Amino acid sequence: MEAAASIDLKKEHQEKIKSVFEEMKKVVVGQEYMVNRLMIGLFTQGHILLEGVPGLAKTLTVNTLANVLHLDFKRIQFTPDLLPADLIGTMIYNQKASNFEVKKGPIFSNLILADEVNRSPAKVQSALLEAMQERQVTIGETTYQLDRPFLVLATQNPVDQEGTYPLPEAQVDRFMMKVHVNYPSKEDELEVMRRMSNLGFKGEVQTMLTKEDVFGIRDEINSIKLSESLEKYIIELVFATRDPEQYGMKEEAHYIQFGASPRASINLNLAAKAVAYLEGRDFVLPEDIKEIADDVLNHRIILNYEAEADGVTTHHIIDTLLKKININR
Repeated sequence: MEAAASIDLKKEHQEKIKSVFEEMKKVVVGQEYMVNRLMIGLFTQGHILLEGVPGLAKTLTVNTLANVLHLDFKRIQFTPDLLPADLIGTMIYNQKASNFEVKKGPIFSNLILADEVNRSPAKVQSALLEAMQERQVTIGETTYQLDRPFLVLATQNPVDQEGTYPLPEAQVDRFMMKVHVNYPSKEDELEVMRRMSNLGFKGEVQTMLTKEDVFGIRDEINSIKLSESLEKYIIELVFATRDPEQYGMKEEAHYIQFGASPRASINLNLAAKAVAYLEGRDFVLPEDIKEIADDVLNHRIILNYEAEADGVTTHHIIDTLLKKININR
């Protein structure tokens, strides 16, 4: 009976996830890839960094997702004059009670949109570190646990744009995935233009997932099977970023300054399980790992100036990795 109930619940969750994608399409046009990655992050407790030029619906997509999910949502616009206290909160003196009281900041929410996160200096960016990694913040001498689920979805403009600050490597590594958002196709942009030039367009969506659904889906993803050969394949991919020459990548070795951290292995494992789950399978295929590898690894491989001069990108390095490294069964 328990097994049957579990199967029924899993089917119900799969149907709700399909409904989420359909609801998103009512507002967001042609960004299915981005929505898919945001869902993977939500279901695996992985923070997501979205990078793209302004106007590609990054903020709109996260806003709409928050409306489709029955979760508390806060949007924080990162600006050069933002202070850490504006993010996590501060102590305020109450004259009537003659004591200090805690005023919690917007970080105390389930879903955080850190909009244009690289428009603020490093001091503010680093204020996110404890919250993202430990899911807690310290105000004064007291540590407060953040609500569950807790997910940071950050957007950033390309670092060569005016008024941007590169994110510290320690913070970037805490993002499960860095998703590059590209320009829409001609057909999609035509639909966007038609919708947004209609001043009466509201783009209303219905709530499809609750906190309980999210926790249930996380448990189901945790039970997805990943074979030992695929576990070792993930390790080989990550180690190849650290010592490419050992894997026959002498040319690429000249361009890599630092390889991916152990967080890459953990996140590749989790993300591949989530990909399999969204495909309706209870086991991971090699294609699942390959599909998600670029998003998980691209911000964790640090290239040198020579790579920049020669026009070599992390995407090129990862593509070579996937072609060179085989799965040992």
